[in-house]
Amino acid sequence: MTWITLLTTSTRWQAELMQQLLASHDISTKIIDLGVKSYLGAGTPAALQVRLQDKWTALLLLSPPEDEQET
Repeated sequence: MTWITLLTTSTRWQAELMQQLLASHDISTKIIDLGVKSYLGAGTPAALQVRLQDKWTALLLLSPPEDEQET
């Protein structure tokens, strides 16, 4: 199974939030810690990975909604 990094975050909790959103749509994910655990609430950088076949679905789910254009 091939995993790709979908995005990196400055704190692990951001990656966990996105992981929960994707899990609600049955998309498998994993979180990779990118640094040493910090103290004093500074957070730990993390990467969110998804399976290659779920890449575009995950990107669509995590993308911001498009603004409605006035006509």
